[in-house]
Amino acid sequence: MASQARAVLWDLGHTLVDWNPARVYRELLPDDDAVEAFLGGVCTMAWHSRHDAGVPMAENRKPLIAAHPDKADLIRAWDERWPDMFDGWVDGMEALVEDLESAGVPQFALTNLPAEKWPHIQATYPAIARFQTAVVSGREKLIKPDPRIYQITAERISTAPGETVFVDDRAENIEAARREGFLGVVFKDAETTRAVLRGVGLPV
Repeated sequence: MASQARAVLWDLGHTLVDWNPARVYRELLPDDDAVEAFLGGVCTMAWHSRHDAGVPMAENRKPLIAAHPDKADLIRAWDERWPDMFDGWVDGMEALVEDLESAGVPQFALTNLPAEKWPHIQATYPAIARFQTAVVSGREKLIKPDPRIYQITAERISTAPGETVFVDDRAENIEAARREGFLGVVFKDAETTRAVLRGVGLPV
């Protein structure tokens, strides 16, 4: 990666914030096998991706409840207990974000997230709420790695893509960002990310 970075564009879930729906369902179901079966066969990531793409949770759950009426309360819990799916920051990432902020480095977010849940993120993570720009997939009705969401992001942030490091835990999202001109790094952990950002000239 060329040493010309001026800003950081962050993914949120599994990069900055620790999100795991299993946290809720371990409380509601009898054992890990039942949790795995429910998340693998009812409230799946493919089903959840429609929330990220802009479908309201109240609307998206109706056909799922019709198909699984005996699991209606569990399905509604995805929305009703959303905050309980989070457990703070990914280790070390709050300090990294704060160090960048203290150094005056512009920070932005590009997240696959339901539009209706963005206020929860803002209230729970004030440092993220202070980012200059946040592109939320549910608002745009586009999800990563659709190239159009990177193009929208490039139009809204204050730095050029070639000066902006995108950090995301999914390789396909990084590859799509690079095709749109962003610098990119697949997230592994805070220490590795800090080293990469330092290596491209950012003061961390």
